[in-house]
Amino acid sequence: MGVINKNVLGTPLEPCCLEIRSGFYRDGYCRTGDLDLGKHVVCAVVTKGFLVYSLTRGNDLITPRPDWDFPGLKPGDKWCLCATRWKEAFEAGCAPPVVLESCHESATDIIDLDVLKAHV
Repeated sequence: MGVINKNVLGTPLEPCCLEIRSGFYRDGYCRTGDLDLGKHVVCAVVTKGFLVYSLTRGNDLITPRPDWDFPGLKPGDKWCLCATRWKEAFEAGCAPPVVLESCHESATDIIDLDVLKAHV
């Protein structure tokens, strides 16, 4: 029997984005494991401000990369972000909204739950 991943609310983890196949495992879920050094556990609804911020930090999420099966993101797309990058964006004043039901419980190891709840 497989592990049941939970979200930050303590209920079963819901998918973040099945259309673009987000997540470390590219299965649409913001779940993590030992190989996921970035901890891609925050399901965010990306904004233009965040996408530009991420680009300035060296992570281009806008440009399509067909060789990686990545269509590029646009405002309104859901995507599993690294918890540290989301927190960094929060501290810079441009954190995108989150979907709590799709944020893995381990996100609260890095980001306070009340902060996440304030960004729904």
